[in-house]
Amino acid sequence: MDGTSTRDRAARAPRRPARSGAGRIASHAVMAVMAVYFLLPFWWLLVAATKNNDGLFGSQPLWFGGDFSLFGNLSDLFSQSDGIYLKWLRNSALYSVVSGFGATAVAALAGYAFAKLRFPGRNALFATLLGLIMVPMTALVLPTYLLMSEIGLTDSVWAVILPSLLNPFGVYLLRVYAHDSVPDEMLEAARIDGAGELRVFLSVALPAMRPALVTVLLFTMVATWNNFFLPLVMLSNDDLFPLTVGLRTWYMSATIGNGGQALFSVIVAGSLVAIIPLIVAFLLLQRYWRGGLTLGSLK
Repeated sequence: MDGTSTRDRAARAPRRPARSGAGRIASHAVMAVMAVYFLLPFWWLLVAATKNNDGLFGSQPLWFGGDFSLFGNLSDLFSQSDGIYLKWLRNSALYSVVSGFGATAVAALAGYAFAKLRFPGRNALFATLLGLIMVPMTALVLPTYLLMSEIGLTDSVWAVILPSLLNPFGVYLLRVYAHDSVPDEMLEAARIDGAGELRVFLSVALPAMRPALVTVLLFTMVATWNNFFLPLVMLSNDDLFPLTVGLRTWYMSATIGNGGQALFSVIVAGSLVAIIPLIVAFLLLQRYWRGGLTLGSLK
C-alpha cells in the first residue's frame, strides 16, 4: 500500500521541464566569451612583458616572441632612474592601505548610524549621500585641489589620502548591509546588559558586518591603487608619485623623446608588476565575500 501510494503521488507530481542541451550550450558559450573578454588584456600584458622592444613592435601581439626577455625587463624596471619604480610601488601601497582602512572605518561608522540610530535629519542626509554617489569623482578633483591648496597640503601624501577617505558608495553599502544583517534585538540586549553605543558597535554590529567591510575595503584599495587624476593634479614631486602617474611619466618620455622606444618594454613590465598586488589581495579576501553571500539566508 505504501509503495503504491508513493508511486501514485510521484506520478501525479508535476515534472520540472528538463533543461535543453541547446540552453546549456548557449549559456556555456556566453560564459566562455565573457571569460575570454576579461582575460584577453591580461594575457596580452603577460605576453608583452616577455618581449624586448623589437619583439614588442614586430611580433604577434598575442603570442610570445623569439627572445624571452621578462627577467631582463624586470631588471631594467627596478634599476631605471635609480630604482624610482620601487618608490612608486611603495607610495601606491601606502595610499591604498591607509585610504582603504580609513575609508572603511568611516563608512562603517556612518553606515551603522544611518541604519540603526535615530537622529534629526537622518533621511535628508542619506538622500544627500545617494546624490553624491551619482557625482563622478573626477568632477571633484579641481575643487579638492583648491581646498588642499588653501590649507597647504598639496604635494604631500595627505593630498591623496584625505580625499580617498570619503566613499559615499561604501557608506550606502554598509548602511544596507547593517540594516539587514544586524538584528535590533541583539543591539537592545547589549544595551540592557549595560554596553554603551561604542561597545555595541564594536562588539555586536562590527563582527556581523565583516563581509561588507571586506568588500568596501577591497573596493577602496583598488580604486585608490588605480587612481590617476587625483594624484596627477595634487602631486608634482616624482618621489611621491603612485604607479599610475609614474608609469605615465615614463610613457610621455618614451613618446616625446629621451630614449624613444627604449622605455616601452620597461613600461609594460611595470604595468604587469603593478597588477600583481591587486590579484593577491582579491585571492586572499574573496573567502569573506563567499561567506557574505550566504549570510542572509541563514537563520
